[in-house]
Amino acid sequence: MISTYQRLKRPRDAEEIDGFTLIELLIVIVVLGILAAVVIFALGGITGQSAKAACQADGATVSTAAAAYFAQHPGSADTGATLQTDLTAVTTTSPGTGSAYIQSWPSNAPHYVFSFVGKKLNVAIPAVAAGVAQPYTGPTSCTGVV
Repeated sequence: MISTYQRLKRPRDAEEIDGFTLIELLIVIVVLGILAAVVIFALGGITGQSAKAACQADGATVSTAAAAYFAQHPGSADTGATLQTDLTAVTTTSPGTGSAYIQSWPSNAPHYVFSFVGKKLNVAIPAVAAGVAQPYTGPTSCTGVV
């Protein structure tokens, strides 16, 4: 066996054979696999943190848009889905101009869902209380988002 190894090693030492051996390639693949596993494990918690930050930002945006809508329409009877539609609808005040209170309704269904019940903004978090909608009272309302 040693003589076979030496016989195969001689041309390689003489630089007559270019390339990598199968063992060298396997070692590289194993090392890359271990590094990939470490990176994936390390990034697992970041997804939950980003969903929580997105919930807080979306809640602030929607509550600000709703406050602006109610300030401009004090006698509005809009509630629920109608209010959601009115916040995203483009209103025109003069020809050629128009804006919406919010560009699009925030949607991050696996993590949280915003909705209006009456004129109150609610957030439902599936990981908390089986996803039952709770009133949105500020960034602390998003503490259970994962």
